[in-house]
Amino acid sequence: MHLSDVKFLKILTNTTMLLPDNIHPDNSIYYNGAFVIESLTKERSYKMLDLYQEVKTKKQMTFSVFILCLDWLYLLDVANINTKGEIELCS
Repeated sequence: MHLSDVKFLKILTNTTMLLPDNIHPDNSIYYNGAFVIESLTKERSYKMLDLYQEVKTKKQMTFSVFILCLDWLYLLDVANINTKGEIELCS
C-alpha cells in the first residue's frame, strides 16, 4: 500500500460518515443539517430545545441526529453558541 492510497482511504472514510452508503440519504447528517440551517436562517438565535422543535416541524429526526448536526455545523463554523447559550448562525 502506498502513502497516496492511505490518504485516499482516509478521505473516503470521512466522506462515508457524512454520506453513508448503507443508510437512506434522508438519514444522513449532511441532509439533516440542511434543515437545521434553514431553521437558523429564520431567527437570529434559538435556545437548543426551541430549535429542535422548529426543525422537527419540517423533518422528523431524533434528538441524537439533531445534536450530531449541530456538532457538524459547529465544526464547519456555520453555527455557534453565543454568550447566552443560544445557537445562532455564524456571520
